[in-house]
Amino acid sequence: MESKETSPIIVFDRPVLFARRARLLDQAKSTQAHFLHKELFGQLLDRVDDFNRTFDNALIIDGHGLEYRLNHPKIKTAIHATLFDAAADIVIDEEAMPFAPQSFDLVISNLNLHMINDVPGTLLQIRNILKPDGLLIISLFGGQTLHELRHSLTEAELQVKGGVSPRVSPFANIQDIGMLLQRAGFALPVIDSELLTATYETIFDLMKDLRLMGESNAIHKRHKSFTGKEMFLKAGEIYQQTFADAEGRLPATFEVIQATAWTPHENQQQPLKPGSATQKLAAALGTEEISAGEKAGSG
Repeated sequence: MESKETSPIIVFDRPVLFARRARLLDQAKSTQAHFLHKELFGQLLDRVDDFNRTFDNALIIDGHGLEYRLNHPKIKTAIHATLFDAAADIVIDEEAMPFAPQSFDLVISNLNLHMINDVPGTLLQIRNILKPDGLLIISLFGGQTLHELRHSLTEAELQVKGGVSPRVSPFANIQDIGMLLQRAGFALPVIDSELLTATYETIFDLMKDLRLMGESNAIHKRHKSFTGKEMFLKAGEIYQQTFADAEGRLPATFEVIQATAWTPHENQQQPLKPGSATQKLAAALGTEEISAGEKAGSG
């Protein structure tokens, strides 16, 4: 049981997050809003092929209520757990895992961890429900995600309101993920990231997509009163002036971090060399991949 001394800092308003995603579920299923979530899940399944073994019991954790039809030759049985959708096998809160120790030999978490208050505690719980030599595979958004939107909203709010409130979620860096995995007791972490860029005609088109993706602002200390259109119009001007490409479209960067790690065991499996996947995520999505040293929107 978690003690008061180890209670996490509340960064995200989780009840609001749950309610928004549940409310948008049917609407999102009728659009392409979850294209990135679905593609990344396929990428995570591809990583299972990197290991010369089969998994008897897998747990798939999804925070968006997506319908996964799992048919993988190396996974015998799988439980699909989500935050709010009764169509899944079980409804859970990732911060309070309801499973017995050593219940699974594989856990896949797809784009969940970046909106969890107690990431160290959640990773520790996942390690506890994994058997020795169990595998964790995760994806989450990294620190460079939506940096253009964050800059534009910050500058606009300073100019219009004379102050700043948090409007874009904080995201962990790749170094943070490695540290957190090791802190939770995982072994052999393999972590990589890539930058993907989607482009939009206006800042309002981007924010609509984020809302349908269930990735809109759920920060606990967000400004909860009505924000006038003036501030967003100013943000759109700043976005256009600072980041627009040659065609005048607005780039939105998504840094995707993927990681694998194992629960300790004396006969530890060794992962294949990083980068052995047959297809890059950017190619699969038909988007542009930008190296870490290249400025988004340049060129």
